[in-house]
Amino acid sequence: MTQQAPPTALTPEVQAMVGVSGDIVESWGLVDGEYMRRFTQALMDPDPRYWDDEFAKSTRYGEIVTPPIMVSYLASRIRPDQGDPITAAFEENPESDGIGSVERPGELPPVPTNLVRVLNAGNEIEVYAYPSIGDNIFFQNRYSEIRERLGRDGTPFLIITRETRFWNQNDVTLCITRASTIRR
Repeated sequence: MTQQAPPTALTPEVQAMVGVSGDIVESWGLVDGEYMRRFTQALMDPDPRYWDDEFAKSTRYGEIVTPPIMVSYLASRIRPDQGDPITAAFEENPESDGIGSVERPGELPPVPTNLVRVLNAGNEIEVYAYPSIGDNIFFQNRYSEIRERLGRDGTPFLIITRETRFWNQNDVTLCITRASTIRR
């Protein structure tokens, strides 16, 4: 008796999504001291590189810098004249998780799969440069990898990795984040 291979979730349509990029998005607002002050307080990070001019000048950066992950939060800032996408998601679906059904600028098209359960599979950040006060931040999402694995029960699932590059007005890459999700 020959054993039949399980059906694949990594269809040609799913594989074609690798490399697909979203629009280039300019974050709303420049990197400013007040936003950074509130951000570092929320992180509870007292590092003087983020607030003390004299100390920051003595570092290898020569100026006040922001926490590296701050740029990824700048990407979610909304202009005052725009509606809040999280509120809109809850109005459309009161059962919304506030993540999956939220439409944000530069969002990628959905991966064409019938696997609808979503689990976080991890996040990472590669830091190349710290943003400076006054920087204008840009970002772009893309699907960098889609892999298939088999669960313990033999059914296939996907691991989808979305990569986001952040850069400033001088085209200096600040960081690249990768967020992986499991689709079952």
